[in-house]
Amino acid sequence: MTKLPYDPMPTKYAFPKFTDGHYLVVKKNNHAVFDENFVYVDKSKKYRRRANLMRIATVGLAFPVMKLVTNIKIVGRKNIKKHKELFKNGVVSVSNHVHLWDYIGVMMAVAPFRPYHPSWDVNCRGENKTLIRYNGGIPVPVGSIRATREFSKAIHQLLEEGNWYHTYAEGSMWEYYQPIRPFKKGAFHFAVDTNKPVLPMAFSYRKPKGLARLIWRKPFLTLTVGEPLFIDKSLSHFKQIEDLAIRAHQEVCRLAGITPEDNIYPPLYENTKRVDYYPLPNAEPLDD
Repeated sequence: MTKLPYDPMPTKYAFPKFTDGHYLVVKKNNHAVFDENFVYVDKSKKYRRRANLMRIATVGLAFPVMKLVTNIKIVGRKNIKKHKELFKNGVVSVSNHVHLWDYIGVMMAVAPFRPYHPSWDVNCRGENKTLIRYNGGIPVPVGSIRATREFSKAIHQLLEEGNWYHTYAEGSMWEYYQPIRPFKKGAFHFAVDTNKPVLPMAFSYRKPKGLARLIWRKPFLTLTVGEPLFIDKSLSHFKQIEDLAIRAHQEVCRLAGITPEDNIYPPLYENTKRVDYYPLPNAEPLDD
């Protein structure tokens, strides 16, 4: 029987029908409009000033709280240090999305880089809109081709200017879900169009031990950083995107301790796919 990493699957989460579905309830709505006239990447002095203040608050408060709440362990930061000069020219990082605060973990891992990231438009109108916006969040528009075109232009420009762009290629957050869901290909379009590497990262789980079990009811998080993936220039443009998406999905699985035969999803998102819920085939929790 194949052993998988510690499986924390809580039973209280009612995951959606489709693998990119959202289930969080956002209580507030400021009715902001994300259309073709919205400034997706704000370069104004006012924004930069507020973003700098938010960065100080995030590093000084959110980083320690993230460590306290999740006991996060970051593995593979050496891969960021080793490729620091490469990443200064722009990079697309991808990971699974398994915790409300896991972006704080990504920020901790890639510091001193300050990443941007796409964000669910509902969140960008909700109670956390300020935290999201001034920590590099960019709302993803829906229902408008013109707005989507402006969003895409903004991301292309970010990468061409040498920025870090982190994306959750699964498309939504499912708390403490172990399988790596299918990846959407948007991030890989951006990587290929701007000739940037893709850096795979994966969140996995650790079982609290000893006295920690009395304090932490939920599993600890581990974020593992891999090696960058590069475009296969021998392929056509479309095949470059697909190949990069498949290899990134495989690497995120591997970094999470899941082999391809253990993962229940194919590497690319299928809009009509019905989720096959738990348990994973041959799953068995580890004691170490």
